[in-house]
Amino acid sequence: MARIPQAIAIAHEWFASYAGSERVVEQMLAVYPQADLYSLVDFLEPEQRGFIQHKAVQTSLIQRLPFARSKFRQYLPLMPLAIEQFDMSAYDLVISSNHAVTKGVITGPNQLHICMCYSPIRYAWDLQHQYLRESGAGRGMKGWLVRWMLHQLRQWDYRTANGVDHFIAISEFIARRIWKVYRRRATVIYPPVDVNAFEVVTAKQDFYLAASRLVPYKRMDLIVAAFAHLPDKRLVVIGDGPEMKRLQGICPPNVTLLGYQPFPVLKDHLQRAKAFIFAAEEDFGILPVEAQAAGTPVIAYGRGGSLETVVAGKTGVFFPEQTVAALGTAVQDFEVKQEGFDPMQIRQNAERFAIERFRAEFQTFVEQAWARFHRGERLED
Repeated sequence: MARIPQAIAIAHEWFASYAGSERVVEQMLAVYPQADLYSLVDFLEPEQRGFIQHKAVQTSLIQRLPFARSKFRQYLPLMPLAIEQFDMSAYDLVISSNHAVTKGVITGPNQLHICMCYSPIRYAWDLQHQYLRESGAGRGMKGWLVRWMLHQLRQWDYRTANGVDHFIAISEFIARRIWKVYRRRATVIYPPVDVNAFEVVTAKQDFYLAASRLVPYKRMDLIVAAFAHLPDKRLVVIGDGPEMKRLQGICPPNVTLLGYQPFPVLKDHLQRAKAFIFAAEEDFGILPVEAQAAGTPVIAYGRGGSLETVVAGKTGVFFPEQTVAALGTAVQDFEVKQEGFDPMQIRQNAERFAIERFRAEFQTFVEQAWARFHRGERLED
């Protein structure tokens, strides 16, 4: 097999925090530490840069625009142009870490481009109407301008899929979305989850846990409203975001809002909770896997990535609709069945998504793709 070249670039959307896609880049760099990094913006503080090995990041024109540190997402209309300005001609292998525009980096016929796709641009494709409704950006003349911008973005997004030689999807759910949008096949490699950061606690305590960033699509409002109809059940909510004030306004006495908490506090609650509640339709969903790593069963909305990470009847239960009634029924169903959930079996399921597994699968995929490319074989998805 041809050896992977030293000239490797990883293009990431933006470095502003350490979240799910950044965890993937961290493990890409663990496999290929020689890679150079590119990103639209880089606002990581010095103490946050460990996961990218304190590497310098080549940034785009958006880095220098007014208010970019706090408002860079509002420069979305400029992002396709900005990503196309990166000169990738010195690299043999380009890996794009994409949920918005990075797959649009320009490469030539003598370069291999592999896209790790977390999703095609959600708010430009099937979730456009939900985005416009929840953001309030769909009204009046501004709404028509936003719709036109998203229309243009869809055209660019579809066209630039042709510049990708191979797609990797983070779930079968996302592979189906990639096929729907780009008519391209994708290989599924589940993202890395640090399951070894959690210990199994078998003596669970009498409370349910929900945790996430408090944004509309996470449906934390649904979870809180459901527990308002379950006054004898206790719920703890961890997270912060724009929905916090609204949740405070509907929070019943049996629900405790803790706001943002550092990882040790989150970990402690994940390990002690009788079940973790997850109401979003996610592309993958790291928190439900982390809960299972602690031996904690999951009550999840039966759509999206949860169907691939939670095993019904063995590691959790599903509810079929994002309604108060459906979630309430699922909680009651769990109460009846909870003694049948084995924490060690739940942990074993989570180990399918361990960091070591991701590194091995990712490296094997890249090196096999490079070997085919190096031999001059036609690349067909």
